[in-house]
Amino acid sequence: MSDAFHRDCPARMVLDHVTGRWGVLVLTAMRGGPLRFYELRVKIEGISEKMLSQTLRTLVRDGFVLRTVTPSTPPQVSYGLTALGHGITEPLQALSDWIRDHADGILAAQAAHDAAERAG
Repeated sequence: MSDAFHRDCPARMVLDHVTGRWGVLVLTAMRGGPLRFYELRVKIEGISEKMLSQTLRTLVRDGFVLRTVTPSTPPQVSYGLTALGHGITEPLQALSDWIRDHADGILAAQAAHDAAERAG
């Protein structure tokens, strides 16, 4: 059994891919169904085309996302969750929801910490 606390554990790589800033947002964005590249880019404000492309390639390689090309002119490409992807998005969505629900308290804690640091 792998232990993510160990440096050589393969779970660390997967953890990095899934829980990185863009990985969480890309995966949870697709919970409602497949999206095209531009739809993901519009939905995830602030992500560059380069980062979205990189993140999608990584998540496709890891087996979380399925890239589907529909033959047309030009070809239409969409991205959707695999069974593995659906499995990981539930806990990621719960994490995202928890963070959203507690963001005000976290920001207040940060402000209090920073004020205490300044006061010396």
